[in-house]
Amino acid sequence: MGRKEDNIERAVEVMHTRENIRNLAIAAHIDHGKTTLSDNLIAGAGMMSEDLAGKSRVLDFDDQESARGITINAASASMVHDVDGSDYLINLIDTPGHVDFGGDVTRAMRAVDGCIILACAVEGTMPQTETVVRQALKEKVRPVLFINKVDRLINELQIDGEEMMARFQKIIIKVNKLISTFAPTEDLAKSWQVDVSKGTVAFGSAYYNWGMSIPYMVKSGINMTQVMDYCKNDKQKELAKLAPVHRVLLDMAVDKLPSPLVAQEYRIPNIWQGDLDSEFAKSMIKCDSSGPLSLMIVKIWMDPHAGEVAVGRVYSGSIKHGESVWALGAAKAERVQQVSMMVGGDRIAVSEVSAGNIAALTGIKSAAAGVTITRNQDDTGFEPIRHYSEPVVTVAVEPQSMKDLPKFIDALRSLAKADASLQVSTNAETGEALLAGMGELHLEITTYRIEEEQGIKVKVSEPIVVYRESIEGNNNGRPFEGKSPNRHNRFYIEVEPLPENVIQGLRDGDFGKEGAIRTKDAKEVGNKFAEFGMDKDLMRKIYAIHGTNVLVNDTKGIQNLHETRELIIEGFIDCCKKGPVAEEPLMGVMVRLVDAKLHEDAIHRGPAQTIPAVRNSMKGALIRARSVIFEPMQNIRIDAPNDVIGGVTSELNKRRGIIEDMPVEGGTASVIGKMPVAESFGFSNSVRAASQGRAVWNTENAGYVHLPRELFNKVVAEIRERKGLKTDLPGEAQYMD
Repeated sequence: MGRKEDNIERAVEVMHTRENIRNLAIAAHIDHGKTTLSDNLIAGAGMMSEDLAGKSRVLDFDDQESARGITINAASASMVHDVDGSDYLINLIDTPGHVDFGGDVTRAMRAVDGCIILACAVEGTMPQTETVVRQALKEKVRPVLFINKVDRLINELQIDGEEMMARFQKIIIKVNKLISTFAPTEDLAKSWQVDVSKGTVAFGSAYYNWGMSIPYMVKSGINMTQVMDYCKNDKQKELAKLAPVHRVLLDMAVDKLPSPLVAQEYRIPNIWQGDLDSEFAKSMIKCDSSGPLSLMIVKIWMDPHAGEVAVGRVYSGSIKHGESVWALGAAKAERVQQVSMMVGGDRIAVSEVSAGNIAALTGIKSAAAGVTITRNQDDTGFEPIRHYSEPVVTVAVEPQSMKDLPKFIDALRSLAKADASLQVSTNAETGEALLAGMGELHLEITTYRIEEEQGIKVKVSEPIVVYRESIEGNNNGRPFEGKSPNRHNRFYIEVEPLPENVIQGLRDGDFGKEGAIRTKDAKEVGNKFAEFGMDKDLMRKIYAIHGTNVLVNDTKGIQNLHETRELIIEGFIDCCKKGPVAEEPLMGVMVRLVDAKLHEDAIHRGPAQTIPAVRNSMKGALIRARSVIFEPMQNIRIDAPNDVIGGVTSELNKRRGIIEDMPVEGGTASVIGKMPVAESFGFSNSVRAASQGRAVWNTENAGYVHLPRELFNKVVAEIRERKGLKTDLPGEAQYMD
């Protein structure tokens, strides 16, 4: 039996002691040292040689991760850690730092209760630091802080103790400001503040495998002066033996982060919207291993031998080898072929995994990220996992050989299941697929997997920016009439922009699931909209939600309207997917059906009549309310020596960039601002040239902004031409017949 198997054997013994379990993620800005730290934690558990820690990159087992030196997939490892003679089971997830793979961070946060936020001592908090803190707090995941790369402050920058403390304080203040901003309640905003004196902040060097905190200083007798001396005198290996980073951080995790027994009490009401008084809910809240099975899938990855592996958190009951379970929404129950615990790419088979732990399953073909696994098909599933950002870049992909078409379509289905941030639409006749992702790198990795892992050669288009359509006005009092092809049915629609806070609430999932709203739920949903300042009586007549758009039935006494409800919703969704001016997705619009005239015979108001009529009415109303285009933006930060910063700013200005700040520290200047995604293609090469290869930059998705009016006609014409549409902008007349 190997090291990993021995460790998992110990883990199985601990897994049933709920108070001794810690589920935690490591999250940070790219290149701040997450994977190196994960290696050291795994080595500390005895599952690999300490000499290989930081080099093996155990949790970066994907070949593209190894080739590119970045984390692409969230990967987990279960390990046992001893504290004062008691064993604790640590279920650790290492998350990506690159903005393109932020969806994996969001999904990982659903599976954990605590998070170690890494911040580089030299760079401080960065754009992605803010993002991961926001992602953690949205899921009510408690953070602690590790300030990494302290050795660089001492040996490279040669700062003194006073300046080091000032830098630490600056990072701590910034992280606490983020916690105050994004914490879901005022109580948590205060109680979850990180504090050196309370032992929720540690510092050290993952590369040299040492760490320190106030509790560990007291325990070890080592003070800050001694730490600095060890670093200055090239004795960091000795320091690592006295204060190993795994000991410092995992002790902090055990002492300061909650067990599932504690966390599920406040997390379940946040992520599950069923009846909290039901036995099913009570079992999850209590983290009861003898209760009904409740497991949520957070990750699908492809094992070259076992096929699809579903990784998820068990919130109640136990998942067992060989049992029959339901992936909610699937057509039939499926048999669990194998249950495992994970150490990176290695799955160690176990007989069962109980509540409060993370399990890997094979055999559940219907599983996908965000799906709930239970033993009863009628159980209520968890709330969808909503990433803070939407896909902003698209490429067209098709197989080079039509004989690969069936295999190509299957590969796309698998990729969409494995990566919830990837949006896939296919033309079954031509085989062309549109892949919408979080950025160029995200789509580059996806196409690589199609070619290299699936063995399908493909043709890939140039990147295409995904815009959003919306409106800047309304047509209140001027409803647009949409006629059915047979002229027997007419729908009258008014539209208006939704307030920004409502749009954000829709993005965050504050109003529940997308799709049709059941009549029995409409009152509750309407009350929720009222909390955001909307008219309660109006919003109680809600029909459906799609993305950040809302459909309301504001009619009175229309005979037979209820029989066309589902068709009206379908027409609404069609228009939300393809707006009137460029067939781009619609954003931030309230659609009110204010009147309708329906044929008395149902045969004359079927799908072929109702859906086009609703769609045309809605599109005409949008144009009447003055359609606009929103374009995706990126936050950007560029660090470069002072003597080349002029070329960098010039390059940013050429691309419609907005410079918000330019702090200077020593010989380095930072350019902080925003840039349209449409202008970002090729930016890497341009910045390298402008800075003589001396610049470092990072980006983060920054939502959508109004496309400048002077670019509207040009951009819309380009989109329409690319999609094979007439380049002339459509007017109201186009949707009157």
